[in-house]
Amino acid sequence: MDKNITYEQIFHATSNGVVITDASGKIVYINQRAEKILDLRAKKHAGTYISKLLPLTGPQVMACLRTGKSRLGHHIIGKKVDLVLNITLIRSRKQIKGAVCNFQELKQFESAAKKLESYRCLNRQLETIFKASSDGIWVCNGKGKVIDINEASEKLNGIQAQQIIGKNISDLVNGGLFDRSVTLEVLETKRQVSVLQHMKRTHKIILATGTPVFDEKGDVFLVVVNERDMTQLNAIQDQLEQSRMVTEKIKDELAELSVLELKDQEIIADDENMRQVLHLTLKLAHIGASDILILGESGTGKGLLAKFIHKNSNRGKKPFIQINCAALPENLLEAELFGYEKGAFTGARQEGKAGLFELAQDGTLFLDEIGDLPHSLQAKLLKYLDDHEVMRLGGLKPKKIDCTIIAATNRDLETRVQQKRFRQDLFYRLNTFTIRIPPLRERPDDIFELVHFYMKKYGKEYGLNRRISPDALKMLQAFPFPGNVRELKNILKKAVVMSERESVDEIIHQSLSADAGQYIASSVQPHQGRGLTHRIFDLEKEILQNAMTCCRSTREMARYLKISQPTVVRKLKKHRLYRE
Repeated sequence: MDKNITYEQIFHATSNGVVITDASGKIVYINQRAEKILDLRAKKHAGTYISKLLPLTGPQVMACLRTGKSRLGHHIIGKKVDLVLNITLIRSRKQIKGAVCNFQELKQFESAAKKLESYRCLNRQLETIFKASSDGIWVCNGKGKVIDINEASEKLNGIQAQQIIGKNISDLVNGGLFDRSVTLEVLETKRQVSVLQHMKRTHKIILATGTPVFDEKGDVFLVVVNERDMTQLNAIQDQLEQSRMVTEKIKDELAELSVLELKDQEIIADDENMRQVLHLTLKLAHIGASDILILGESGTGKGLLAKFIHKNSNRGKKPFIQINCAALPENLLEAELFGYEKGAFTGARQEGKAGLFELAQDGTLFLDEIGDLPHSLQAKLLKYLDDHEVMRLGGLKPKKIDCTIIAATNRDLETRVQQKRFRQDLFYRLNTFTIRIPPLRERPDDIFELVHFYMKKYGKEYGLNRRISPDALKMLQAFPFPGNVRELKNILKKAVVMSERESVDEIIHQSLSADAGQYIASSVQPHQGRGLTHRIFDLEKEILQNAMTCCRSTREMARYLKISQPTVVRKLKKHRLYRE
């Protein structure tokens, strides 16, 4: 009888699971303990790549084989079992021959740890703090399941711990225990959240603060909620409730949009029409839409909107290339857009030149003033939109280009199509996703925020402290701004820089008087002797009165005047005009 102990017997007798791979990551050996822990058969999986068999462990093994560094004490949280994994490398003459994965069930480590006196002492301390706290405390796992609550929370909520522990927070909300759950909001936002809750059983108002606890992967694995009785503190209650209502209002009105993010990009959207434009714009950016056509008068911010689309798309870190199609002659524009090969024409660079389409590879190409694109180049642009290939001037082989195309114009393209000045097929190709930016006169509610934003910006830029009065602001809101936002920016910049006083009212008065020209002069002629503010006020009232005579409702007046219905109501109240 053979009394020698073989290596194979030792291999299978170890209490740890062992999986051995070769240098390529293929499984060579699996011991019996590993078969039991992982619920698999060694013979069936020999020669299988470890990443295919063990999707959580495999990448760690391949990383060690690639870097030549072992990894010890790594936690693997699996669907059926949690493991502690050690990976060591097999070397021969400084060459890596394979890897040894040695793992043990996590519950074995926890069992050993609980036997330590230091662990028991710490556990007693935490349990004492948990029970003695005068604030209610809830502890939930990363899926919203209640792990524990303390006695103070039982009293505040009128519940018993054994009835709650093990249940999911969403079920408790649906069951009517409380009106809203801070735990669910923490799991959704992954940040600390404070809310006011009304306890239906105890009729108490509670301030609940939920704090997320993250694991090493950045996932929420615990949520700790502190509850404090706020029933007697009505002032704080009102303040927090008001904050919640304001937050909900902003969230509902702007949806995904961040007000701070928009202002950082110099985009102001206080008017309802502009909010809808930005909501559509952000949606197109997120889905990676191309062939977008931006329409709007000169100065409305078409270029700014194009950059906004690019920045918020998955191409945001790639090039953003733009060109004004009306700024260059036809032959030079073609060379700029499509590039040219060596010797393509007289004066061409010796080494040739890449076109803007090529420079925009994987990014965005913005074609401003597309309505002025020469007819011959319209055909070449249409060809690119169809097959996504461009050919340099003098070139023989087309190049495949992948970029988002955004076009913009202040022209009426439908009229230019009828006049045979713009290709009908290109118009329909670009008209897939159309965004129309309303002129500033159609969104007067934005003027207040625009003035505040640019006054602050230019004041900081030039180191000047300037302010504007409510009367001057009303003048700006009543002005038609044929140059749109660009004209407003120029007026404010001039006012900040040129004003000798802290107030910029005088410079704004002069600028509006000069810019208004015939528009103001013809409209306020009967009001000689009155200031510009009063004249504009009277003119606005006259326009509203005329609209009232031909419109039966404020909604009809809004369509007639091309402004929002709430703006019509507000202006009617300002002028004390009421419909019967």
